[in-house]
Amino acid sequence: MMSAAEELIAGQNTAADLSGAVDSNIRNIQINLRNIPLLANLSDEEMGNVKENLRVKRFARRETVIQKGSPSDGLLFLLSGKLQVIDVTEDGRMIGLRMVSEGDFFGEISVIQSSLRSASVIALSEVLVALLPSKITLHLFSHSPSVAQHMLQRLAAKIQQDSQFRSLLSIHNTSKRIFTFLELMKEVKPGNLEVIENLPTHQDIANMINTSRETVTRTLLVLVQQGIVQKDMNRLIIRKPEALQKLALGDSAA
Repeated sequence: MMSAAEELIAGQNTAADLSGAVDSNIRNIQINLRNIPLLANLSDEEMGNVKENLRVKRFARRETVIQKGSPSDGLLFLLSGKLQVIDVTEDGRMIGLRMVSEGDFFGEISVIQSSLRSASVIALSEVLVALLPSKITLHLFSHSPSVAQHMLQRLAAKIQQDSQFRSLLSIHNTSKRIFTFLELMKEVKPGNLEVIENLPTHQDIANMINTSRETVTRTLLVLVQQGIVQKDMNRLIIRKPEALQKLALGDSAA
């Protein structure tokens, strides 16, 4: 049985430079683009055009995928691994803005506006990223109803997410900020199991919510000791969802 990453990429040999021509070996990659929500409902003709123009590259952990202020050359898709969108403050502090999950796309704003990249994106693990040139992307936005609808839904969700994150950063109590972050990151799985998949490192969480790594480590340890959460490989299982919610609302203290 293939892993999630292998379902997106099979027969991989090498990767192409996103800014250059496709390497001859990259043509051996078979990408199931139907697994990418934005592209799932394209016609066969549209899908063929996307596959013909898609460029792929592998990035190592901590490598910069997008540099803030760089020209926009297309829409990007995360095929495997973990990415983080970041910004850097005037005093040099790195602030995490959001995570990017497998199958998700990013860089759409600069494509739509024909502007420079508004944030940087770094790899939290080894990643495989695909780029669809701006010309092809804009054609899909204007000619494919399914892509346009998905994009509108994505932009609305992004506005809501950004609003929630601004509210989170305005919380003065750092522990409560961490509890709220966990609430925003959790997903409900079959059986009503609440988990955070691909849990960021303590340092990455600290960067995202403007606190120290030590504070994140100490707070998560208390939650584990109280049986509220349980660490399981690269994910965090929330064993007592109501207790975590109360902490995020400030009803009690850990």
